[in-house]
Amino acid sequence: MPHAADSVGAARDRGMRVAFVTNNASRRPQVVAEHLTELGIHAVPTDVVTSAQAAVGYLRDRIPVGSNVLVLGTQDLAAEVTEGGFVAVRTADAVAAVVQGLDPSTSWRDLAEASVAIRAGALWVAGNADSTYPSPRGLLPGNGALVQALVTATGRRPVVVGKPEPELHRASVERVGARRPLIVGDRLDTDVLGAVRAGADSLLVLTGVTDRAQLLGAPVGSRPTYVAQDLRGLLTAHIEPTVHGEQAHCGEARAWYDGDDLLTSGPEADALRAACALAWDRADRTDPAARDPAREDLA
Repeated sequence: MPHAADSVGAARDRGMRVAFVTNNASRRPQVVAEHLTELGIHAVPTDVVTSAQAAVGYLRDRIPVGSNVLVLGTQDLAAEVTEGGFVAVRTADAVAAVVQGLDPSTSWRDLAEASVAIRAGALWVAGNADSTYPSPRGLLPGNGALVQALVTATGRRPVVVGKPEPELHRASVERVGARRPLIVGDRLDTDVLGAVRAGADSLLVLTGVTDRAQLLGAPVGSRPTYVAQDLRGLLTAHIEPTVHGEQAHCGEARAWYDGDDLLTSGPEADALRAACALAWDRADRTDPAARDPAREDLA
């Protein structure tokens, strides 16, 4: 993404501590760190927090070390399970748990083995429930799509440890010793929702899954504290918008309604913030029961 490497580097230069948090359980921290470094963002394995790590941590608190764990995912996920002290297996015989992460090679037979284990009472842990996965070709079926196949087949639901659930957030905060964490991401349903649930601030960037229309229509509980076009938003002041009736102002920018059309003028970033504040204010006034005073304005 344009400006990503430079912005992360500049944020570090200004004293921010950084963790790279991923719902993807298919790659080990070493692989993720190497890939980030290739992209110009220096990273070491201890900078990376994955849902696979969170899943193994969850298992260690609930089943005996040395138990058989059926791995529905990549060899990297299996290696993480093994390093956690468990025996990674691929069949349903005598397993205490099933761990599921995205693997494009997952077959019907793999799902069938997991289904047998889950129906027999195995603890079921999913790295994430993301319905889609971003790729250069567009959005593809994510781990959540395969999770849903097993929900349909078994009538059970997994424990999800990735965003927006608290396990991964807790591990990330501990990793960097954060006192005031800022969750940065491009998804309302994982990054922002997870931040809200954890009581943390969030910065939504429009370089990925969420588009402007989805942002303006964000429901209470999934509204970011800050918004920016890209990661340069880490390095700029975010002016707090004010709403007066059917208009909102943010610095020199303005947003207003002309009937049902939401119009803006002024600098693009501030105009977007004004538009969000106005759209959310109208939505809350339309449904007062859904109003959230803590997130009333876009700070």
